[in-house]
Amino acid sequence: MIKTLYFTLFVCAFAFLLFACSDKPKDGFKNLSSDEFERLIEDENIQCVDVRTVAEYSDGHIPGSYNINVLDENFSASADEVLDKEEPVAVYCKSGRRSRNAARILSKKGFKVYNLDKGFEDWKEHGKDIAR
Repeated sequence: MIKTLYFTLFVCAFAFLLFACSDKPKDGFKNLSSDEFERLIEDENIQCVDVRTVAEYSDGHIPGSYNINVLDENFSASADEVLDKEEPVAVYCKSGRRSRNAARILSKKGFKVYNLDKGFEDWKEHGKDIAR
């Protein structure tokens, strides 16, 4: 009986800790698949931003996107100059790593942000439109 009580308490404590740890703070932006991202940027009010380098952008990018390099030390100031906080922003990079960083920065500045989860490489693999 005591073993059953201890086991029950252990299971309850484990479940409580699991639930408590799963409630991580949100990043403040939403990750989208290539298909979801494509549907999103069809809206002319969405500001699409390529956060890769100028060289990467010149090699191919999503049509209609702005290029603001997240690795540039002036990224935050450039974003403020180019982007409208009243309109949503869709960001992407090569694989999704830099754009997640950009999305966090922009979210903290008050932008509503969407991120292309697996980046431009996934976009190309799905045969989506590319501008050069």
